[in-house]
Amino acid sequence: MSDLPQSFLSETLSRVKPSPTMAVTAKAADLKAAGEDVIGLGAGEPDFTTPDNIKAAAIEAINAGKTKYTAVDGIPELKAAICAKFKRDNDLRYTPAQVSVNSGGKHTLYNALMATLNPGDEVIIPAPYWVSYPDMVLLAGGTPVTVETTLEANFKLTADQLEAAITPKTKWFIFNSPSNPTGAGYTWDELKALTDVLLRHPHVWVMTDDMYEHLAYDDFKFCTPAQVEPGLYDRTLTCNGVSKAYAMTGWRIGYAAGPQPLIAAMRKVQSQSTSNPCSVSQWAAIEALSGPQDYLTQNNETFVRRRNLVISMLNEIDGIVCPTPEGAFYVYPSIAGLIGKTTPNGTVIKDDETFAAALLEDEKVAVVFGAAFGLSPNFRVSYATSDEALHEACTRIQRFCAALT
Repeated sequence: MSDLPQSFLSETLSRVKPSPTMAVTAKAADLKAAGEDVIGLGAGEPDFTTPDNIKAAAIEAINAGKTKYTAVDGIPELKAAICAKFKRDNDLRYTPAQVSVNSGGKHTLYNALMATLNPGDEVIIPAPYWVSYPDMVLLAGGTPVTVETTLEANFKLTADQLEAAITPKTKWFIFNSPSNPTGAGYTWDELKALTDVLLRHPHVWVMTDDMYEHLAYDDFKFCTPAQVEPGLYDRTLTCNGVSKAYAMTGWRIGYAAGPQPLIAAMRKVQSQSTSNPCSVSQWAAIEALSGPQDYLTQNNETFVRRRNLVISMLNEIDGIVCPTPEGAFYVYPSIAGLIGKTTPNGTVIKDDETFAAALLEDEKVAVVFGAAFGLSPNFRVSYATSDEALHEACTRIQRFCAALT
């Protein structure tokens, strides 16, 4: 079949690119299928299975015939559970009319951007960022304004940087903590410095991505903007989901709470696109949010052990600097000390994309290059895999870097 003529495709599509993280994961899977001994460190999903009580709730829902269409943006029982979660975990009070349930966290953010952005509207996005933020802004007709953070600041946006990025055209500030791809988490005081800036600019709304809320390590305590600064409550969309903490990536349930008119606008978008999230997944999500939470602590102990393993092995490499993140399950090491070096087969490491491609070619380790997240020269490692795989992968990365000249 011949290619489609360019004029057939939407001009909107030309403004965006496919997800680099999904592309890396797919390439690693293809190499594995071809018999290559590939270790994939690109996927952003836990290797744990969904807890048994959540699976049992889904089975019970199926057996009870709860497999029909539901309300567009969530069943009342799940909305009630979400309201209870926000009160319990974040001291935020919402009513069910202020809650939207969607087909994954990405869907939640997309609905909000589609419902609010007009041409010329600006969205501030700290870099490095989750790969989808800028492209979703572009798809919705807005203009992403990226602000680069630094390794020295532990990849956290400063109040001065936020202040300098705000213009009369700014509509949203997207805030993600703990972060994908760095794992950086903002303390209460660090977040308060940002919310103080936002209080001075009443036209700027806040969209949080709290997906890694429960993946917080050591002494770090998670907090979210509307919790830190109640004065922002009426212009904050607090977004979350069950994918990461509850090992439910494939179930596709995200949710948000915010001002009722915004939630109604998001419902309108969803009513004419996907309609309701999966009915069975919604019942499973109720159990995730309302059932036992003790395994979260156990899972975090595993993640901390894996984080420490990866950090120690990567920091043994000359030319790599790997900071210690506060949460999530990623590290974002700098390879500034490797730029300009050459592999044994003659490839010059000119940037992080070249580094990642050569690492996959020579040592069969798949990572995501930093440019995909808007900040170079770095790469992202997901340590949401077994200790054995991580040790072997880091051994291969050490061997790869040692061979550079």
